[in-house]
Amino acid sequence: MATYPIRNRHWTRKEYDQLIKIGFFYEDEPIELLGGQLIVAEPKGSPHSTAIALTVEALRVAFGPGWLVRVQDPVALDDESEPEPDVVVVPGRPRDYLSEHPARPAVLVEIAESSLAFDRGHKGSLYARAGVADYWIVNLVDEVLEVYRQPALDRSAEFGWRYLDVQALRPGATVSPLARPDVTVAVADLLP
Repeated sequence: MATYPIRNRHWTRKEYDQLIKIGFFYEDEPIELLGGQLIVAEPKGSPHSTAIALTVEALRVAFGPGWLVRVQDPVALDDESEPEPDVVVVPGRPRDYLSEHPARPAVLVEIAESSLAFDRGHKGSLYARAGVADYWIVNLVDEVLEVYRQPALDRSAEFGWRYLDVQALRPGATVSPLARPDVTVAVADLLP
């Protein structure tokens, strides 16, 4: 009996967008393109949804006019990645992204419970590779905000990149987004 190695099909963002356009996926199917692979997102519980709403509210207040806070919408990171982070802040207004998804987020936020290790490792390396300068994880397990900054080359990381500056901030602490150093966000305002 012959054995064959398992092979994965590597997808580009262009191919993925075409699959969406022709209706290959159900509209509410939780699929993301990460590093050329189609990944099924984890189900979201009530604390996750609450944390998304709190984060959106806090970031809208912090960033103000001229910035768009998007919820679980695609970001065009590179030719093989189109993740749908829980929350992302981009410059501009909604119609600025009518023809294509934003590519350079000011802040990218994942809310993590069951996906914590995946968001730290897999997504963290992917976001670092794409040059996302300000990546936050609202860690519901440990009730902290993890702030990832300074993407750098690291061949041992999953996508060859990682963040050099990693901080875990507890309720009572504040953080200033890199794109808006003049404002602060209270960690407690992001946690359910």
